[in-house]
Amino acid sequence: MVKTNKVATYFMNKNGYNSDEQNNAHSLFNNLIWITTEEASEFLRKSTHAVRQMVYKGKIHARKFHGRLYFNKLELNELIDSSHY
Repeated sequence: MVKTNKVATYFMNKNGYNSDEQNNAHSLFNNLIWITTEEASEFLRKSTHAVRQMVYKGKIHARKFHGRLYFNKLELNELIDSSHY
């Protein structure tokens, strides 16, 4: 089963998509460049609080739109690739 996010589910329910259209919509939403704080926390395997703290400390760059933080997936990948343990 394909995992959906809240935006994808809302969009598909609002517009009455059938199963083929829903699969296409899932592909579209799974390939998004911009992700929410919750999605970034799952991606980084950190809590949402930890992600917000990383933004506050300047370790992660986020953009704010309508009062919500959004993260670029490519930047998060680069952050992981360039980190050292």
